Amino acid sequence: MNGLWWLWLIPAAGFFILLIRERLRYRAARTDLAYINDKLQQFTNKSKPLTRERLLVVTGEPQLQELLQGINTLLDRAHQSASDYVRTEQAMRMMLSNVSHDLKTPLTVIMGYAEVLERNADMPPGERMRMLSQVHRKAAEVHERINAFFDLTRLEAGDYELPLSVVDACEVCRHRILAYFDLLTERKVEVEIDLPDEPVWIYANEEALARILDNLLSNAVRYGADGGYLGLALTADRGNIRIDVTDRGPGIARSDQIRIFERMYTTEDSRNRSLQGSGLGLAIVKKLTERLGGRISLDSLSNERTCFSVTFPVSDYKSLHQIKK
Repeated sequence: MNGLWWLWLIPAAGFFILLIRERLRYRAARTDLAYINDKLQQFTNKSKPLTRERLLVVTGEPQLQELLQGINTLLDRAHQSASDYVRTEQAMRMMLSNVSHDLKTPLTVIMGYAEVLERNADMPPGERMRMLSQVHRKAAEVHERINAFFDLTRLEAGDYELPLSVVDACEVCRHRILAYFDLLTERKVEVEIDLPDEPVWIYANEEALARILDNLLSNAVRYGADGGYLGLALTADRGNIRIDVTDRGPGIARSDQIRIFERMYTTEDSRNRSLQGSGLGLAIVKKLTERLGGRISLDSLSNERTCFSVTFPVSDYKSLHQIKK
């Protein structure tokens, strides 16, 4: 028995080995945590820009791996938020610059005409009426652009009420194209209308749908009239309706098509700079279309055709009528 005393050293040695291993793991964990803390202090330093660098630690500890994964996910979100903020700030600066320019131009005209009218009290009545008409037209233009700006702001904030009801999309299309009949006739534009004879019902807001069509039709007239063609078509297929507004103007460059629906974005070279608007119309069209449960797309070939398409789900008028009752 006395010769086997050394057998008691086996569990003791095992205990010491385990103790040493835990001590080493503890030191490694402390080193890793010190590295993580140092890196986080660098990332949160406001004087330094946020980079794409992430925490990289080789460890077999599951808990530490989960912690690293969580921190890196937060860093990815922080970087995305920072990038979004920079883009938003740039967009706001451009928006304010564009709005200032869009308002300054007609206001300058108004002030000029007002000054002429004030200095020439004996101006012939016909000339006076012509200038007053110009003043009124430019004032209406300013009013329209201010309203468009605030409408888009309300749409983006979700503060734009759109009560829905059963709407005959064909009838709305007919009314809106008729509003441009005189202008299109004066410019000798060929008009092609392809609308079903029977009603096509959608669950939407009639005023919003009319505004969508007005923006698309006015764009086609403004930018595509030189092509001498305007098309308006409505087709129903597989539970959806699609409204196409087509012109044969100069078209929209592919580089512009990606951003054409952004607020305040105006094309640089695909359309006549002298005819450019505020860059709000198509952004409003997109927001209104999405609020009505639809989507909008663009297909444009340079100097051939430009087609804006809005798609909405078709509604079952009878079932909706029963629900309303």
